[in-house]
Amino acid sequence: MDTGPAYTPLTPLSFLERSAQVFPGKTAVVYGERRSTYAEFAAHAVRLAHALRSLGVGPGDRVAYLAPNVPESLVAQFAVPLAGAVLVAINTRLAPEEVRYICDHSRAKVLVVEAALHPAAAPSAAGGLATVEHIVTVTDPESGASPDPAVGGLSYQDLLESGSDDPLPWTVADENAPISINYTSGTTGKPKGVVYTHRGAYLNALGEIVHSRHTPDSVYLWTLPMFHCNGWCTGWALAAIGGTQVCLRAVDAGRIWRLIDEEGVTHLNGAPTVLRMIADSPRAHPLPLPLVITTAAAPPSPTIIGRMEELGARLVHVYGLTETYGPYSVCEPQPDWPRLDAGERARLLSRQGVGMLQTDGLRVVGEDMDDVPADGATLGEIVMRGNNVMAGYHDDPEATAHAFRGGWFHSGDLGVRHPDGYVELRDRAKDIIISGGENISTVEVESALDSHPAVAEAAVVAVPDERWGERPKAFVVLRDGAAVEMEELAGHVRDRLARFKVPDVIEFVAELPKTSTGKIQKFRLRDRERPAGEGRARG
Repeated sequence: MDTGPAYTPLTPLSFLERSAQVFPGKTAVVYGERRSTYAEFAAHAVRLAHALRSLGVGPGDRVAYLAPNVPESLVAQFAVPLAGAVLVAINTRLAPEEVRYICDHSRAKVLVVEAALHPAAAPSAAGGLATVEHIVTVTDPESGASPDPAVGGLSYQDLLESGSDDPLPWTVADENAPISINYTSGTTGKPKGVVYTHRGAYLNALGEIVHSRHTPDSVYLWTLPMFHCNGWCTGWALAAIGGTQVCLRAVDAGRIWRLIDEEGVTHLNGAPTVLRMIADSPRAHPLPLPLVITTAAAPPSPTIIGRMEELGARLVHVYGLTETYGPYSVCEPQPDWPRLDAGERARLLSRQGVGMLQTDGLRVVGEDMDDVPADGATLGEIVMRGNNVMAGYHDDPEATAHAFRGGWFHSGDLGVRHPDGYVELRDRAKDIIISGGENISTVEVESALDSHPAVAEAAVVAVPDERWGERPKAFVVLRDGAAVEMEELAGHVRDRLARFKVPDVIEFVAELPKTSTGKIQKFRLRDRERPAGEGRARG
């Protein structure tokens, strides 16, 4: 007789199984007039898992999704691994060749596409996908898009009807098996496939529950793309706690405010650019309910933190990368911070903080892998390890080995550690400006610009300089109706930072180039400033 300890491999699949049993009649998913209970949500996942198996999807096969934040994308986070497969959620803003590359590189067997995104899939389908055997089309009435016959394949509804309602085990044999592959943005080369495991996704979801303060009463609004780090594992987290998830196919400030008011939204996640949209909306008003906003993707400036707090929001500032399942660290508020003035509190909250409870913590190291002094000034690279760091890059052992040199994952981000132990991001290694031997943090200069009342957004990049090697140049978007001269704005920065950090040129632009997750694409701004064919000497 086996008397050893019972052991069950960790998987987020168990979250939906439990909530379907504990909260069967509770609303799990909202999308317009569509409402699904937890029992219906789980049944949808089971039927889809059976349907995928009927297409020949087996253990370890990849199922790619090219779809916005619609319920079908959320169901996929459970149905695909329930079928034993691996989910590959594709950025909805990619070009056809990029979609083709990800499908081929991941060796996807099935590609599920929302009809409005057929223009990104049709050329790939026509040109032949190396491994895709079936294309499935989701039709969303809200988009008004009709399927493109050139894509062909099955309809999602027909696929579902081929499934079964027979129970499936919400378990896995190996918790370290892949649950998803998420592709990086590929700004410095081909995108890399980041492998997440069932164990990592399970633990990261629990961390999201704790640090974003989720409860069974949570009503979460999907302003963050589900394809981005599987939505920071938030879909799994809300299913675990029994909360309600409100889908939103496109970020629109007016609609966000309507859903906040009508659905009683209590939580949302988003980049600082999303926070700006919310704060600047004509519909902005004091929040009717406490709203927790978890923000990342770029360091939020003290200014935007202060503005959101004025509306009544509580900000949770997290930091991470695709390689860390999304959020890895959190700026934990200290008990005495509420007594500080708003400016000082916002400054402290803008730091990246400490490791979340499910992590091994953050380190800031020099080239010798020794920790830098906790003096708030010595620059080093932020490194991480633990359950919430990727298993590796799919089919890229060299890149994996390089990323984990010294036994820690190297983020490529530069930061400092303060005397209180909190880490503050100063820049990406490739973004730091070296001017006359001095390091200039673009994040620091952007925060100074952002504190001017006329500024809506700012991005700072390095431009060549014959004397100093590099100098900062700023690109600034002004608020609607605002006006300010370059000299006044430069003086505003000069009052806050050392003179050598003040941009020599400030260019006013209508908008800044961004990724679909709200990150400013500084490489595009840098490319504008350099002669054709001339690369940067470093990074």
